[in-house]
Amino acid sequence: MMGLEWLRPAAFLGSILFALVGVLVFWISFIIIDKLTPYDLWGEIVEKHNKALALVVAAMCLGISIIVAAAIHGG
Repeated sequence: MMGLEWLRPAAFLGSILFALVGVLVFWISFIIIDKLTPYDLWGEIVEKHNKALALVVAAMCLGISIIVAAAIHGG
């Protein structure tokens, strides 16, 4: 039984800190990949409705998220 161990201030603040670091690393990774591509990802997806590119970017986002989560978790 887990109890209320997760509600301790140190555990709660640690979780928030790791979540913020994970989102920051994900955001920076996305910006780097956006700069490496020969065109504007946001413009292609939002303005031109390029569904194929949106699917590729979604898969890339999931991959980066899994890598960041594994790095933070340590496994």
